[in-house]
Amino acid sequence: MAQSSDKIFALIQDDPWLEPFSSQIEARYRRYASQLASIEQQYGSLRSFANVHHHLGFHYDQEKKGWWYREWAPRAKALSLIGDFNQWDRQATQMTRGDKGVWEVFVADQETQTSMSHQTEVKVHVEGDNGNLDRIPAYIRRAIQKAGSHDFVGQIWEPPHPFVWTDQAFQVDEIDSLLIYECHVGMALEEHKVGSWHEFATQILPRISRLGYTAIQLMAVHEHPYYGSFGYHVSNFFAPSSRFGTPEELKFLINEAHKVGIAVIMDVVHSHAVKNVAEGLNQFDGSEAQYFHAGPRGEHPDWDSKLFDYGKEEVQQFLLSNLTYWLEEFHFDGFRFDGVTSMLYFHHGNTVFDHYDKYFGDGIEWDAITYLQLANHLIHEIRPSAIVIAEDMSGIPGACIPIEDGGLGFDYRLGMGIPDYWIKLLKHSKDEEWNLHEIWHTLSNRRYKEKTIAYAESHDQGLVGDKTIAFRLMDQEMYWHMQVGDGHAVIERGIALHKLIRLLTATLGGEAYLSFIGNEFGHPEWIDFPREGNNWSYQHARRQWSLVDREDLTYKFLQQFDQEMIHLLKTFKILSSLPAQQIWLDEENLILIYERNNLIFVCGLHPTQSVPDYIFPVPQVGTYRVILDSDSPDMGGHGRVDPDSRYFSQTSKSQGPTLQIYIPSRTALVFEKEKDNE
Repeated sequence: MAQSSDKIFALIQDDPWLEPFSSQIEARYRRYASQLASIEQQYGSLRSFANVHHHLGFHYDQEKKGWWYREWAPRAKALSLIGDFNQWDRQATQMTRGDKGVWEVFVADQETQTSMSHQTEVKVHVEGDNGNLDRIPAYIRRAIQKAGSHDFVGQIWEPPHPFVWTDQAFQVDEIDSLLIYECHVGMALEEHKVGSWHEFATQILPRISRLGYTAIQLMAVHEHPYYGSFGYHVSNFFAPSSRFGTPEELKFLINEAHKVGIAVIMDVVHSHAVKNVAEGLNQFDGSEAQYFHAGPRGEHPDWDSKLFDYGKEEVQQFLLSNLTYWLEEFHFDGFRFDGVTSMLYFHHGNTVFDHYDKYFGDGIEWDAITYLQLANHLIHEIRPSAIVIAEDMSGIPGACIPIEDGGLGFDYRLGMGIPDYWIKLLKHSKDEEWNLHEIWHTLSNRRYKEKTIAYAESHDQGLVGDKTIAFRLMDQEMYWHMQVGDGHAVIERGIALHKLIRLLTATLGGEAYLSFIGNEFGHPEWIDFPREGNNWSYQHARRQWSLVDREDLTYKFLQQFDQEMIHLLKTFKILSSLPAQQIWLDEENLILIYERNNLIFVCGLHPTQSVPDYIFPVPQVGTYRVILDSDSPDMGGHGRVDPDSRYFSQTSKSQGPTLQIYIPSRTALVFEKEKDNE
């Protein structure tokens, strides 16, 4: 396991600019290797270490006929199990302290109405330095909010008839193109209510399948007390959010997704936790520093949340077991790790990453780096084909490089600079002033061998106070001029640029592509969950599918383009191919032409100027045809290009093969070279 000190990591071989930081890169590897060796020596394997959820929490003992409950609370003075099984009597079921601060109690079956069983409501009464408090067990697998109150309570979850999986034939590694549909189950319906796992599986999943996406990324899976947190202030890490239904209904959703060949990625939140004492882990054993750092280091100043102590063995075990649990119990196909930048640095990313010193100098949270390396090792050991994504805006070198090569072991990183760039461009530049060199550089610039998920917008860009790309392009005119045939100039511009931005992002920006639920058809307005400030309204916490389903509205054109684009990406394996190669860049006419996996992409970005008889070089002699035209009438365009035309290359000694075509304004054309015998 130990890396030879005189061996250069592949990360440094591929990027010689990292050579001055070779000692830091080796040091971060050695921290990981040392911790892994220690775990293996003590527990036999990382897998065994990450199975503590099979010991802690509630478990039924078939031999002794009763329930074990165990809880790690090293600084607590006393613990007692309470619930409806003992009339919430804090003296009735006292727990005993064992090794390493683990408390336990066995509750034998009783032939009375007060026996513990499936759906028994429970809490644990903890006597600590912060007082005597009723807490929700840390490893609880279901927590529910009591009707008519803000109080959450744990619930034993052991259904008499376990869920029967039928997804054995599904394999993640059979997915050629990673096309992610990011979604929030609660806001996925059109009704003014919280949607359920089951409703999503039966009503929304078929839509996603028809669009052609190959993965869904589920937000807000962990239980969280405040719905408006978008699921990022987690209270109960092992409990699927009960506001969406039961754990079995979540399994049903995942099983149904696998049936239609769609992978399911969980948006896992290990970057912080909710501050709430009543519902969460904060001060669980009465101390400030059980799961989290004490003092300012344990507080996130921007998120008003608690920060884990990643260097503590029991915290590592809690979080790693959490990953094991979601993979094995729910058949998730991978994780998108939220807030990786915040985890990596003591400043949580509040700096400009303008030099490699920022990745290896002061302010690095080395314990978090080691934890993420262990997490990626574990995930890929359990499921070698798992998809693991880092939400990192810092660009830390090696995030998506194997650990043994000097990296952190993620599979993909989110291209977080891309949506920021589009917003900046749309806010501050006139259409005719768009800089093609800047567009090309922003979309194509990424670290060698590190796979990027490109996206024009995610849930972040649609939150209240911000705008989706569609709303930024068309704003209030969307309320009045989205009828087919209206011909409003703002809407026509918006539809044309919406398509161009997405095609450029998907084909230039990375090795995978992501879109947020509803944005494929230009869902209007922002996202705003029910809260006191909006009179607890669901108006903006839903998806208005009726807009795209209506034949008289132009939303259908944006969805049709998205469907055609996704089909193109899959059919021609664009995302798994080598990066795009620039063929032609014409600043005067705002024309950008490039090749990727033998397709020719022609983007005419000029707002008004179409160019007839435009000549440009192509890589090969032959006959070309248009296979995607953003100006097609069935995608809201004007049909200025004949779909049946063939384009024959011409060859000259000075230029080589060229094509001569008509390039309409604000239009993208994709050309395929026909086979010679066609």
